[in-house]
Amino acid sequence: MDAFLSFFETMPVWQRLGWVVFCISLFWILEGYYSKFKLSYKKWKHASVNFSLLALVMVINVIFGVATAGVFLWLHESQFGLLHLFEAPIWLKLLLSLLVLDLIAQYGVHYFLHKVTWMWRLHLVHHTDKNVDVTTGTRHHPLDFILREFFALFAVVIMGMPISFYFFYRILSVLFTFWTHANLNLPLWFDKGLSYIFVTPNMHKFHHHYQLPWTDSNYGNMLSIWDRIFGTFVYDDTNKITYGVDIADHTNNESFSVQLKIPFNKTVKSKPR
Repeated sequence: MDAFLSFFETMPVWQRLGWVVFCISLFWILEGYYSKFKLSYKKWKHASVNFSLLALVMVINVIFGVATAGVFLWLHESQFGLLHLFEAPIWLKLLLSLLVLDLIAQYGVHYFLHKVTWMWRLHLVHHTDKNVDVTTGTRHHPLDFILREFFALFAVVIMGMPISFYFFYRILSVLFTFWTHANLNLPLWFDKGLSYIFVTPNMHKFHHHYQLPWTDSNYGNMLSIWDRIFGTFVYDDTNKITYGVDIADHTNNESFSVQLKIPFNKTVKSKPR
């Protein structure tokens, strides 16, 4: 187990980037053969906006990673955090850490991004996409991403987890992000059955419906259990879904500059969250 975790701790940046490219490519190809919805759009033009946002996010990710290296060093030296209060096998500590990260750094921050007005304006960029596919998983305003990173760091400090746990979580999170946004036509029995534990493509599609209350549901990224526990789980007929967000449908969802300015664009009104 130590050797397994050590691999993620020492994983070079190019391999992490390669993992992102691999996941996008895999689901991009699968979308071409097993698409859920026939989307009338230019796939590469649509992807260029989302990839441009991804490029900004990845630069921030590298800078943030360097800036927070000292936090992991302090946690190691001080033995601060819940994981240091009890003895348990490393696999159990890893599992607990993943659960806390998924709760705080995925479900928790996502909930607040919808419920807090100024945070919602940052998150709007993700929801303005009217053609949700695998590349939508890369569509985040840089300030939205920074908020997510701070929530993740908060979870790291609470648990006092080693950096290897965090990197393993990031690898899993990348896979689930692109899997849940992919335009995949899975058998209903499979998707719905899997959604009792994990977030699935169908389940996440309701979150991208253009109107409340579905927009404010299914906040999870990896595990669906948090949505079920906190009463935000939705599963209905996917044919009822219309992508986008009603309060910003007048904006150009395929313009990089327009999307980058949305949080500060006063013509985009926020509904009371």
